[in-house]
Amino acid sequence: MVLDTQSVRVAAGVPASTTGRDAGKRVPGRKRALAVDVLGLVIAVIVLAASTHDNAAGIAPRRRTHLRHGPQGARRPKGFKKRVTQHGSSMGIDVEIVQRDVQDRGFVPQPIRWRGEQTYGILILHRRLVRDYEHHPASSASRVYWAMTHTMTRRLTGTNTPTWREPQAVTA
Repeated sequence: MVLDTQSVRVAAGVPASTTGRDAGKRVPGRKRALAVDVLGLVIAVIVLAASTHDNAAGIAPRRRTHLRHGPQGARRPKGFKKRVTQHGSSMGIDVEIVQRDVQDRGFVPQPIRWRGEQTYGILILHRRLVRDYEHHPASSASRVYWAMTHTMTRRLTGTNTPTWREPQAVTA
């Protein structure tokens, strides 16, 4: 399991009581915390205010996956602090911190961790997830599950429907 977070801006009509400001990324809005498996499939989604620290965002999906699937290993980026590791060990989960090699220059994908980033990249192709339009965080989380269901269906059927970004063929 790979844990990662993403901060997204919110639309104008979203209540301020469910949003915040991510100081590190300077993004006002909400934070999505995903737990994905090694295939990039979503296991759990938690939507919080963007001002929530990554530790709290990292503990919440793990709690949910532990109740469903039992103890398992997890990888997390180094942005999550020791609190996430301690919480995982108290639940019997082996948590590994994926750190960048100091000798690497430029962009180098980190082992397994890039699956979380890849999943965010796939999900952001769904227009409704570019910005958070939902009034309730639970509705926002359901949008992520909906988009992942669409992605899994495409993978299973082997079809590739054109997205809104691809030019449509003009028939005359």
